[in-house]
Amino acid sequence: MSTESRAQTVLAALPSVRPWQEDFYRDLHSHPELSHHETRTARRTSDRLRQAGFEVHEGIGGAGVVGILRNGDGPTVLLRADMDALPVKEATGLPYASTATDEAGTPVMHACGHDVHVACLVGAAQLLADAHDEWSGTLVALVQPAEETGDGARGMLDDGLASVIPHPDVALAQHVLPFPSGRVATRSGPTLSAADNLRITLHGRGAHGSMPQAAVDPVIIAASAVLRLQTVVSRELAPGEPAVLTVGSVQAGTKSNVIPDSATLLLNMRTYSDATRTAMLDAIRRIVTAEGEAARAPQPPDIEAFERFPLTSNDPAVTARVAEAFTAFFGDRAGELPRQSASEDFGDVPNALGVPYTYWGIGGIDPGVYAAAERAGRVNEDIPVNHSATFGPVLQPTLDTGTQALVVAALAWL
Repeated sequence: MSTESRAQTVLAALPSVRPWQEDFYRDLHSHPELSHHETRTARRTSDRLRQAGFEVHEGIGGAGVVGILRNGDGPTVLLRADMDALPVKEATGLPYASTATDEAGTPVMHACGHDVHVACLVGAAQLLADAHDEWSGTLVALVQPAEETGDGARGMLDDGLASVIPHPDVALAQHVLPFPSGRVATRSGPTLSAADNLRITLHGRGAHGSMPQAAVDPVIIAASAVLRLQTVVSRELAPGEPAVLTVGSVQAGTKSNVIPDSATLLLNMRTYSDATRTAMLDAIRRIVTAEGEAARAPQPPDIEAFERFPLTSNDPAVTARVAEAFTAFFGDRAGELPRQSASEDFGDVPNALGVPYTYWGIGGIDPGVYAAAERAGRVNEDIPVNHSATFGPVLQPTLDTGTQALVVAALAWL
């Protein structure tokens, strides 16, 4: 029997899952938790997987959850979802909008759709568990904390993930994105950028603002460095090589008439190849060091890397297999995903385990709203994107599509 016909059989029960799945989603959306604090979400997810008959392991790498369902001989398929939220005050106006805050009073919301990912995964897990006659093999449901900080996947690996789960033959994941709900999109090869975040401390010599001759002004060094850094992509990379370099923060001094001792830059860079990443890091070091030397800085800058995300490069064979299954099931609602400049740590798990993977997108925007914005030429202005305070994926057909996509992709192996 074909993947499509087996998927149709499994997904025939989706209407029975939909009511509790929608309630589960609303509950997660109303109770978001920041990275490394996802205890309630993990508990709710674990309970759902146990009810579906999964062997559940909790507390891996903090709040990480793994569910394992063995169903005879066959491949092992890993399905992954992330579950952390963001420090954003929700402005969607949804009836189930978050009013949550963390212990410091910071507003928290699911501004990136990780609640969609978890809800779709537990729904797919239930459907596959209930239709065990339609497949054979082992299904691993991995629910990961701390994706937003880029260390959740590594935390689970460091805490012995490989010894908890059977070795997967393939790893699969998805993300809700700001395109029309009901659509799915795949891409082979580099799909999400690698991201590197750098903290650069430029050293000077402080003095009274009225006596600049006695100082080495780190504000001037920082200003020159910021301008020069803008030339890395435009003048040191070949035209057409995708990359982004952003100076997101410049901090120096406390008073208008005091020249400070140091200035701090926070940089974010996005690349799609190791060669480009190396070239950009070398250029950044060269530029900030040279600006300091030009100003007679008393010491070289300190460069600290933090929150690094790997390149998400989809395996061509795995992606082709999933894309074929999607086309057969979704028809013209399946398409190609444009290269994304966002970043993910999903790839850390399959990379560490030596497992091929693919990562696709599902739409989360009301199709009518998106079409109106497109007609008006106002997609950038009118369509909320991930991490926006107004990003609230339409409930349906988003959940149905994400659940269907996971089932269809898993059955391409199982």
